Amino acid sequence: MKCPHQAHVAIVDGKRFIVMRNVGQIFEPKLEKIAEPELEETNFSAGIRLHDQGTQRTGGSSTDLNEFAHGAAAAEWLNAKALSGEIEQLVVIADPRTLGEMRRHYHKQLQSRIVAELAKDLTGESTQVIEQAIAAA
Repeated sequence: MKCPHQAHVAIVDGKRFIVMRNVGQIFEPKLEKIAEPELEETNFSAGIRLHDQGTQRTGGSSTDLNEFAHGAAAAEWLNAKALSGEIEQLVVIADPRTLGEMRRHYHKQLQSRIVAELAKDLTGESTQVIEQAIAAA
């Protein structure tokens, strides 16, 4: 996968959000951590469409709702950075469920700056493993 020099890389799952930058070359990424933002998870309607009425009544999947809210909050954070001009190019790496939820919340400005997406859970991995996954994709 191409990861342009100086592109931001967002690594997200239902609990963690890391922002890195590629200081390496396009096909040989070298990532450095920029931030691990604290997100305010306020969009608990996120992902509600995936829960049946029985689950909603019993609250059986509140963890899922928290994870979807986290993905929505990460997308909102990225939207704000794209709108302010702080993000020019972005690679998004997220587990498939979180990535699907994030896509529902992308602003058009953010969408236009996304150069690649990788549906994979890498938040618990080392920087070297993340770099290898980008290069191999």
